[in-house]
Amino acid sequence: MSNICKTVSLRTRKIKGGEQLSFYLDYYPGYRDESTMKVMRHESLGIYIYAKPKSQREKDYNDRMREKAEALRCRRYESIVNERYDFFDKEKMKGDFLAYFKQKADKKNCKWQHVYKHFARFCNDKCRFDEITVDLCNKFREYLLNAPQTIHTEHKLHINSVAGYWSTFRAVLHTAYREHKIMENPNGFLERIDTIPTEKEHLSKDELVRLANTPCSSEVLKKAFLFSCLTGLRKSDIKQLTWDKIQPYGDGGMYVTLRMQKTKELVNNPISDEALELIGFNDEDENRKPTDKVFVGFNDSLTQTPLKNWLKAAGITKHITYHCSRHTLGSLQVEAGTSVYTVQHILGHKNVSTTQIYAAMADESKRESINRITLKPAKNVQLKVVGQ
Repeated sequence: MSNICKTVSLRTRKIKGGEQLSFYLDYYPGYRDESTMKVMRHESLGIYIYAKPKSQREKDYNDRMREKAEALRCRRYESIVNERYDFFDKEKMKGDFLAYFKQKADKKNCKWQHVYKHFARFCNDKCRFDEITVDLCNKFREYLLNAPQTIHTEHKLHINSVAGYWSTFRAVLHTAYREHKIMENPNGFLERIDTIPTEKEHLSKDELVRLANTPCSSEVLKKAFLFSCLTGLRKSDIKQLTWDKIQPYGDGGMYVTLRMQKTKELVNNPISDEALELIGFNDEDENRKPTDKVFVGFNDSLTQTPLKNWLKAAGITKHITYHCSRHTLGSLQVEAGTSVYTVQHILGHKNVSTTQIYAAMADESKRESINRITLKPAKNVQLKVVGQ
C-alpha cells in the first residue's frame, strides 16, 4: 500500500456559508479499498474551526483543533510508512463477510454452499467482517448442532454432517484471516466437533444382481444408479455427465474423464463394457450431441421414493441411499481383490485412509479368525461332565 499512497496532506474546505472550515485529509495518489474496489482520496475528520476568528478565544480554539487534526494526519501517515494501515484495516472490516463467504462457496462445492446458506440464515443475511468474533462463531456452532435437515425438517442434522459443516466454516475463517479480511483468526479458540463412526451401507454382489434384474418405475433412475455402482460416480457427477466426457483411451478402452463436483479432483477412469451397454453408448443416435447429458431427466426427487420402492421390489431391506452406490463399488472391488490404492483412484479419494474403510469391511482374515473360537469340542476328545 505504501507504493500506492505516497503522501497524506491536511486541508480545509469551507462549510456553513463560509463561516467555518472543515478539516480533511488528502491521500495522494489515493488508496484503493479492496472490499469495494473504490479509490479513496479524501477523509473527513469531523473537526471544524472558525474561518475568520473574531476573538482570542476563537483563535485559541482554532489552534487546538488544528493540533488535533495534525495529530490525526501524522497517525495516518505513520500507518502508511510502517505498513500497518490501522485506519485502512478498520475501513476494510466494515466490508460484507457474507458476500465474501458466498464468493468463496460459489467457487467450491455443494457443501460450502450448504454451509453458506445455514450461516446466512443464522445471521439474518447480514454480517460484516468486524462482527466475526469467537462468540458469534460459537453461537453458529450451537445453531448447527440444532439445525434441521433440508428435506426432513422434523429431524436435526446428523452429527457427522454438522462436523463437516463446522470444519468448512472454520476453513472460511482461516481463508479470510490469511487474506487479511479479518484482524484475528478465531479458530484457535473454537472447539472441533468430532464425528462418530458410521457403517457405510452397501449392496452385496447378489443384491446388486437382483436389483439390476428388478423393474423400476423410472428407467433413468435405474440406469443412473447402476452406472454409479459400476463406476463410483457421485450423484452430483451423474447429473452433470455429458457424452463428451466419455472418450476412447490409448489402451483401446473407454474412459470417463471429469472433474468431480464435490472435491474438484480430476478423475480418469475406465468404463466397463456392461456400464457402456447400460447407457447405450454404442447405440446409433443421429440427434445425440456431445454436450447432451447422458442421464436426461435424472433429478434428486427420483432418489427418494422411487429409489425406495425399487429396492423394496427387489426384496432389499437395507437402508440404501443413492450415495451407497459408491460404497457398493468400493466394497465389491476390495472383496474382488482390487488393491486399496486402485480403489482410491477410482473413487477419487484424496486420502487412502478414506478408502481403507472398505478394506476393513471386506477383511477376509477377520472372517477366518472369528471362527477359531468355538463352543464345540475338538474331535476325538471325550468331555467329562461335572457331577458324573
